[in-house]
This record gives sequence, C-alpha cells and structure tokens, in this order.
Amino acid sequence: MDSQSASKEMRVKEILDWLEARPDIKNLRVGLYDLNGIMRGKLIPVAQAEKALKGGMRIPLSSTSVDIWGNDIANSELVYETGDGDGVLEWTGRDILPMDWLSQPTGLIPLWMANENGASFSADPRRALAAVLDEYKSLGLKPVVATELEFYLVDPTQTRPTAPKSPITGKSLDANAVLSVDEIDHFDAFFNDVYAACADMNVPADAAIAEGGAGQFEINLLHCDDALQAADDAMLFKRIVKGMARKHNVTASFMAKPYSERSGNGLHVHFSMLNEKGDNVFNDGSEEGSKTLQHAVAGLLSAMQESTLIFAPHLNSYRRLQPQTHAPSVVCWGYENRHAAIRIPGGPAVARRIEHRVAGADANPYLVLAAILGAALEGIKAEKMPAEPIAGDNYPTDLPPLPTDWRSAISAFENGEMLPAFFSPLLRKLYASCKNQEYAGFAEQVTDFEYKTYLETT
Repeated sequence: MDSQSASKEMRVKEILDWLEARPDIKNLRVGLYDLNGIMRGKLIPVAQAEKALKGGMRIPLSSTSVDIWGNDIANSELVYETGDGDGVLEWTGRDILPMDWLSQPTGLIPLWMANENGASFSADPRRALAAVLDEYKSLGLKPVVATELEFYLVDPTQTRPTAPKSPITGKSLDANAVLSVDEIDHFDAFFNDVYAACADMNVPADAAIAEGGAGQFEINLLHCDDALQAADDAMLFKRIVKGMARKHNVTASFMAKPYSERSGNGLHVHFSMLNEKGDNVFNDGSEEGSKTLQHAVAGLLSAMQESTLIFAPHLNSYRRLQPQTHAPSVVCWGYENRHAAIRIPGGPAVARRIEHRVAGADANPYLVLAAILGAALEGIKAEKMPAEPIAGDNYPTDLPPLPTDWRSAISAFENGEMLPAFFSPLLRKLYASCKNQEYAGFAEQVTDFEYKTYLETT
C-alpha cells in the first residue's frame, strides 16, 4: 500500500472511531452539490459509513445537473441518450460534519462525483473548481480566498418575506439597522449556535454584522490558502445558518433580492495569490498593487459579462444588480470603491488583494470561485491590462453594462469566448440548458400582478 492509500485508510479509521464515540448518531446524510448549489444525496444508516467513505456509493451522473425544482434537464445527454447511468460518489476527505440542529443528531459525509473509470466528472461544480486550481498549481501559484455571505432572517409563518419578530421583545424588526449591535443582540442565541456549529464543522466564521435591511446579517469567513476548502466552507456555512434558523423558529434566506425596497444579499469574494516562496504576487510595496494584480483584474473584467450567469444564476438575481443599490451594474474596477464590480481594498501592502463584488448569495460558491479564479488566471497568462479604475460613483458613460436580465445573461454565457478556457464543454452545455429550462418554467407562469393589471382592464 502506497503512502497516499495508507493515509486515506487512517483517515477512514479516524472517522469510524469518531462515529463509534457518537452512539447518538443513528443515520447519516451523504451528498454532493449540483449546479445550483443544492445538495443531492441519500440518508444512510451508520452501518454504511465505511462504504460511503471508500467510494461504494453511486447515484446518477445527471443528479449534478437537475434544475432548481429537481427535474431532469430535458435535453441532457446524461439522461436519455445514455440511459441515465450512475457515477461513483467519492469522499472529499472532510470530517463527518455533525448536524446537531436536527431532531435526531446526524452527520454529513461530503462527497463529489467521479466517472465509472475513476476519472473526475467535469460537470460536478466542485470538480470544476479543482480543475482551475490544478492549473494554478502547474504554474506555481496558490490562491488565498475569503468569502462574505449576506442573508436575511424572515418570519416563517408568512408566505412573502417578512422581517422576523425579536426573540427578546416579540416585536417585528422594521428598520434598516446597518451595523446595529442591538439587532445582533436580539438574535444572540441564534448566533451563538451558528458559531458553535461552525466550530464543530471547522468552518472559519469571523465577524458578524447587521447589514442594510431589517433582519439582514453578514458573516465573514476567514481567508484560506485552499480555495476548494473555502468553497466547501461557504456551502457548509449556508447549511448551518439555514439549519440553526429553523431551530430558532425563523427562516434564513440567501435569496439575492427578497425585498424590492431593501438591500440584496451578496457573496463577496476576496483573494490574493501566493508564489512558491509564499510571497503575495499582488504586492509590489505600492498602494496600487503589482502588474500581476492588474493582469488579474483585466481578466476578471474581460470575462465578467459572460460569467454573470454564474454570479447571478436565477430570475430574482437581476433585481439585485441595479444602479444605486450597492451592487454592481457595470463592468468596472476601482481602489477602495464599493460601487465598483472589482474593488482593491486598502490596508498593508503585504495583504494586497482583489475583492469581487458581483455574485449574489444565491450563487454556487464552487462555480463562483472557478469563474473568478479562472478569469484572473487567463488575464495573468495573457498579461492583459485593465482600463482606468473609476473614482466614486461617477461611472464613465462608455462602461459596458452587466446583463440586466436573466435571458441576456444566458445568451452571454452561451456565447462566451473566455469561459471555454476554464469550464468543460459538458458543464457549459448542461448549465446553459438548466438555465434555459428554468427560464421557460418561469415564463409559463401567469402572476397575480398580471391578473390584477389586465384581467378587467383589457
């Protein structure tokens, strides 16, 4: 047995020993994330844990590319052309994650998809990010990534988003209490449980703040020099927040724009880049950052329009990407400018980094990081240079806009010229087909507002 196999055997034994010490856990969840960032998998008895950890679980390859409602993609080559064949679920190597917010303590085994022959399955979003990171590794570079996720707590008894009642006063929140410590204090028990669960799952949760909408909060995750782990952490964080919210009789929503009149929920990504010596290649000692940083920015700007469907994957996502909303609406960059799509934060030169502000909290973190890091690397390899940075909110009139609606974003994605450099043909085809199918599903619906407007007036 080689050293890698021996190490894996040891890790499996550690996990099984941990389970033996937790007799309260009777069953487990096993799963992977689909293109929409929704977990697909199974509930299994604890007795099958070893089978799951050693690659003995199978589910259809098509499970990575169902639509938001869980339906097969109508023209997917993985379904009717091939008989909807199975893929092999492999363990990602992460510890079993305790889900103690459920009525019965449960553990989660995170998995990802492989083909029958053991090769990576390129339409698994986690595999897509891993492929981009392999390219970085071949060039002696390592991204360091941190994420910031915004979410709303809402009243679960209402059919439309409604600010929750304070567990302390029993009154509904009604103010856009940005940076309010008092608003955090109202939900102290919820946040305590979130931080405890993050510690149990080794998710590096940092500061929590009240954001710009009633019941809106943001928790930052600390930077990590393993971008795959950073994406895992973001996914697990969303599960923790949603699970703990249910435990505390509220609902947590990462929907991009739950309220038309309040701030949207973003997924902001900060990243720098290390060389083989461990030096930050974005740092040249100046406030502006290195040429490498500017090349990365140029790549991000070049790919931004065709990548918007990754950052804003749903119909509702485009309600967030509007002018004067603290969310970007044009392709631009700037120094210490939160109105720009790409922001270069200030601070010590050694920590020089890029903040990408386009993605909504409804996006899939694996695909978001793959799109950002892939575009940045293409800019670096081509030594691209960006246009001049903007200052303030005074956008030049000739700046290219982000797609303003879902249909336009789908078209830009399908016709993208940079995306083929870092997303597989299969993933691009399935993702576009998925979004076209979802678009058609919404287009078929007649809304209450349409009836109210037209039923008796036309």
